[in-house]
Amino acid sequence: MNDDYLENVLRAAEAISSADALLVTAGAGMGVDSGLPDFRGDQGFWKAYPPMEHRGISFVDMANPFWFKRDPELAWGFYGHRLNLYRSTTPHDGFGILRRWTQEMNRGYFVFTSNVDGQFQAAGFDDARIVECHGSINHFQCTKPCRDAIWTGRDVQIEVDAENFQADSPLPVCPACEALARPNVLMFNDWNWVPHRTSEQEGRFQDWMDAVHGARLAIVELGAGSAVPTVRMTSERFSAPPDATLIRINPREWQVPHDQIGLAGEALETLQAIEKKF
Repeated sequence: MNDDYLENVLRAAEAISSADALLVTAGAGMGVDSGLPDFRGDQGFWKAYPPMEHRGISFVDMANPFWFKRDPELAWGFYGHRLNLYRSTTPHDGFGILRRWTQEMNRGYFVFTSNVDGQFQAAGFDDARIVECHGSINHFQCTKPCRDAIWTGRDVQIEVDAENFQADSPLPVCPACEALARPNVLMFNDWNWVPHRTSEQEGRFQDWMDAVHGARLAIVELGAGSAVPTVRMTSERFSAPPDATLIRINPREWQVPHDQIGLAGEALETLQAIEKKF
């Protein structure tokens, strides 16, 4: 570790310990230390899903709602496997570090994440203080959709043939019209996503941001890349000094605006390094 890194770790610890409020923003890199794939590039996706490489299907190709019409078993094979993986994954200790920090904030906290995996909820974060800007794989909607409804998939079990990622019947269906159901996840070229759950989350988030305006805000961003920049843009939107400090943790894309803090590292090890400086 070089001197600049250690100095920035200390700056990050000071910013968090002196903050009144904490905003946690997170992308796919947050789950890597829990053993979750981040699908970085085609090679990363194909490493996690070898049958897709044999078919020549990229992540961008696969994360498209048309598969629910063209090949429902393959669509639910992909999303069903991810659902089962996320359900069986224990959030890494970095989530616990963040939880401890939130408990020290006299103006509270909020989480803004592009992840659909529900790991923040699994780690004990308040569901009412989380924005899932791309939706949630743990919630379903109609593929049509026949109505503006979202329901929990908590009790649904998806059996998936691991060799070819084809889901076994019966597949989930809409309880109203019995058409095929799908995850309430915002996909590429997705005109049928039902957004009201995420919109309600965003409303609560904006209310909180309005309430903490002028307070000392620490923004801890974890594993958010620039390929889909929603999380990074959100972090920077609220990071105007002197009231806010952005702490960007990323092994490759750690660069930050002037006077903010960039740390080149994975989420868990960097959070542990910061906590040691408290």
